Amino acid sequence: MSARGQVVFKDIWKKHGEFVALKNVNFEIEPGEFFALLGPSGSGKSTTLRILAGLDAPTAGQVFIDGKDVTGADAAERDVAMVFQSYALYPHMTVAENISFPLEMAKMPKAEIAPAVFDAARKVKIEHLLDRRPGQLSGGQQQRCALARAIVRKARLFLLDEPLSNLDAKLRLETRVELKKLQRSLGMTAVYVTHDQEEAMTLADRMAVFMAGEIQQIGTPEEVFAKPNSIDIAGFIGNPPMNLVQAKYQDGDVFLGGHKFETTMQAAGSRDVVAGIRPGAIRLGGDGLQSRVDLVEHLGDTAVLDLDIGGALMRVRVSDENVPKEGDTVAITARPQDIHLFDSQTRMRLS
Repeated sequence: MSARGQVVFKDIWKKHGEFVALKNVNFEIEPGEFFALLGPSGSGKSTTLRILAGLDAPTAGQVFIDGKDVTGADAAERDVAMVFQSYALYPHMTVAENISFPLEMAKMPKAEIAPAVFDAARKVKIEHLLDRRPGQLSGGQQQRCALARAIVRKARLFLLDEPLSNLDAKLRLETRVELKKLQRSLGMTAVYVTHDQEEAMTLADRMAVFMAGEIQQIGTPEEVFAKPNSIDIAGFIGNPPMNLVQAKYQDGDVFLGGHKFETTMQAAGSRDVVAGIRPGAIRLGGDGLQSRVDLVEHLGDTAVLDLDIGGALMRVRVSDENVPKEGDTVAITARPQDIHLFDSQTRMRLS
């Protein structure tokens, strides 16, 4: 694993006039880590990447790369390679010329450029396309050309801004797998911006989840999925996302639609809460909460049911073996550890 590519964001703010794009953003990325910046559109993740790349300056705060304060350094001094959503290839140049461009700008000796270009193209499986121009390539091949141009420089940081969003679903899946293998084999630090939670969950070692210019949670994909620390994150992560319904908590139990569910929380007293249960964690049958099946979506090996629980919608993922019919009444239960409780006012997780 590379020993270079450590990143520290310290108290970063970014304002555009009255609008606050980033509010006190703090995180650390370890060398060789695949770190995702995940969030909906306009949440601040691309602004964060641009500040890291040196394409944008923060209003306040400091950026460190490998222990050095680079807050005032421009992009050329940071030794970072960037892959944009649009690929930004030069249409009049061949693939080989596109890949070699950053090496020529860095004044690398001519004799060393050709083997470096071939090696980078081979790593992304486009060494047979070096004589073509971008207009003669498919979307996936253009994407690989952009990746090769980024890795040929052996930069300390590899920054990717929604790089797969222009690809179709099948190609996106294939390229995702290759991207992870490539990052592992190169041992480089990758910072990856995406609004696609499935992409972040499968690629990232750790991720920062952005909401409205703030980081609401940092952790491994497993940690964020298992213990979302706010209602916003619970409703964003997961497909379908977590069910979130108004409920009453009392002395370790939660009451949903008049039915009692046990929880792992041990606090005494009663309060209004938002209860969260993932669609895949709900069980059908037993002495559970009675609900009507409004809609059945068949997804091949699974099905998603829309249940009506006293006027509230709850979605349940079931295997395709025992799928109830629309209009049926079913009973639902959930294990105590699968019930997440959130404060109605602060919207934050209750421990």
